[in-house]
Amino acid sequence: MTASDQHASVRYLVDDVQTAVDFYTTHLGFTLNTGAAPAFADVVCGPLRLLLSGPASSGARATPDDATPDDATPDDATPAGRNRIHLIVDDLDAEIDRLRGTGLSFRSDVVAGPGGRQILITDPAGNLIELFQPAHLPGTPTPATP
Repeated sequence: MTASDQHASVRYLVDDVQTAVDFYTTHLGFTLNTGAAPAFADVVCGPLRLLLSGPASSGARATPDDATPDDATPDDATPAGRNRIHLIVDDLDAEIDRLRGTGLSFRSDVVAGPGGRQILITDPAGNLIELFQPAHLPGTPTPATP
């Protein structure tokens, strides 16, 4: 399989496309790639392309297995699941402070493990986003500091 744009794409179903675009571009450093609100938009950050599909988009319509008579978004697609995008940050504490300063709240406390530290936030539609600061593991190069 080949890809022309070299992005990994993830689709999130959202209640309001413009609100989602504003959230990702204002708070998480994404840039708008395509805007077709209220149905669809996609935003990009590095190699991640996030497809934001509103209720009117074809990506949010029911599949044949769960179709409803009006071909609306299936009820079981509304709640956010445990899957999430994973954004790597250099300084988790600084990101937490920055986002709290904008009024955002978090879905979890910081969790630490051998691979690093993480915290969860949600977008306005309830989709999970993990902010992750990798631990420096023995045998790996230390990141350069400016």
